[in-house]
Amino acid sequence: MRKERLIVPVLVVVAVGWVVAQLLSSLLFERSLRQSLEDLEARGEWRVNRTESHQGWLSSRGRLILSPLLGRPWRLEITYNARHGIFSTDVQGTVLPRLDSALQQAVGEVSAPSVPRWQGRYHTLSGYSELRLALAPFVIQQSGRELDVRGARLRLEGVLGDWHLRAMLDQLTLTDASASLMLGPVELASRYTYIEDAYHFNQRDHLHIESLVLQHPDLHMRIQPIDVYSHMHLDERELRLGGELELGDVILPDEAPNVPLLNGRVSMELSRLDADAIRRVIGELRQQAAWGDPDVPMGEGLLARLEPHILQVLSDSPRLDVDTIALHSPLLGIKVDADGALFFDARDIQALSLENLGQPDERARWLERIDGDFTWYDAPAVAALWLGLPLGTQTLEFDVVRGSLRVNGRPMPDIGP
Repeated sequence: MRKERLIVPVLVVVAVGWVVAQLLSSLLFERSLRQSLEDLEARGEWRVNRTESHQGWLSSRGRLILSPLLGRPWRLEITYNARHGIFSTDVQGTVLPRLDSALQQAVGEVSAPSVPRWQGRYHTLSGYSELRLALAPFVIQQSGRELDVRGARLRLEGVLGDWHLRAMLDQLTLTDASASLMLGPVELASRYTYIEDAYHFNQRDHLHIESLVLQHPDLHMRIQPIDVYSHMHLDERELRLGGELELGDVILPDEAPNVPLLNGRVSMELSRLDADAIRRVIGELRQQAAWGDPDVPMGEGLLARLEPHILQVLSDSPRLDVDTIALHSPLLGIKVDADGALFFDARDIQALSLENLGQPDERARWLERIDGDFTWYDAPAVAALWLGLPLGTQTLEFDVVRGSLRVNGRPMPDIGP
C-alpha cells in the first residue's frame, strides 16, 4: 500500500523534472545562440540581424540575416527550427543567398535544384555545437560565362570561444568562351579562438587546393598542389597577420610537360598594428551600421570619420617581415633564396591623409615613410647582369630608403621593357 502511495509523488517529481530540464534546454540553447551571434558581430566584419525569434519549451524557430558590415553586396537569409530534448537540441533550416540588384545584374542567373538546407545539434550539458551544410551542384551563367560548382560541404563545430570550421569543394570550373579555369578538390580548415566580445582572438586557416588547371588559347598551365596558411592574432597590444604560400609544381604541359616552371614557398608577417585603435575602428563601424539603414550601404563620408582611427592603427610603425622567399625554376635554372623586412615611419602620422591617397603628391608622402632591406643569397649571374652588376656578384642587397630602391649601394636600374 505504501509503495502505491509513492507512485504518484514519484511521477509528479519525474514530470516536474522533465519540464524543468526541457525548459533549461530551451533557455541554454537560446543563450548560446544569442552569445554566438554577438561574438560574430564583435569581430567587426559582419552584421547580424535577427528578424524572427519564437522560443518554446519543445521547439524554437527563427530567421537571421547575415551580411558584410561594409556595404550590402549580398546577404544570407538563414532560417532555423530547433527541437529541444533534455540532453540535446536538434536544429535544421535553410540558407538562401541574396544579391543586391547591381551584383545580381553582374553575376547573372543562378540555377540550383533546391534551397540549400543545413542541420546541426546543440549538446545541452557541454555547450558543444555542430552544424553541417551540403550544397547541391549549382551553375551561374552570365554573358557567355559560366561558373559550375560541385560537391560543396561545410562543417562547423565547437563551443563558445573555440570554433572549428572545415569546408570542402570537389570541383569549381569557370568557363569563358575558349578559356577555362578548373580547381579542386579544395579544402579549408580553420580554427577561431577568442574571449568575450572578441577583445582578444586568434585565428588559423589552412587552404589546400589539390590542383589548378588553366586552359587558354595562348597558355595551358597546371599547378598542383597549392597550400595557403594564415594566422591572425589580436592581443592587448597589437594585431599580427602572418601568411605562408607553398606552391607545388607549376607545369606548362604544351612547352615542358616534365620540367616544372616554378615551385617553392613564401612566408611573411605584418606586425605592430595598434590593438586599441583597431578596436576603436570596429566599434565605430558597428555604430555606423546600427545608425544606418540595414538595406543600404554605409553612408558617404565614412572614410573621413574613420581616418583618425585608421591612422592611429599605424602609430606603432608597422613592420612587414618576409621570413622566407624560396623559389626554384628548374625550367629556367634559377633559384631565389631571400629574406628581408619593410618598416613604416609613423612619426607625425596625422600629417598623412587616406582620403587624398589617390593624388600623386600624397602617395609620394606615404612612400617616403617606407624603409627596409632584402637580401638575395647565391643569386645567379644572370640576375647580376640584369641589374648592371659585376657577373661575379653572388649576394644582392636591396635597400629601400624613403621609398626609393637601391641594389648593392647603387640606384636600381630601369629593367623594364
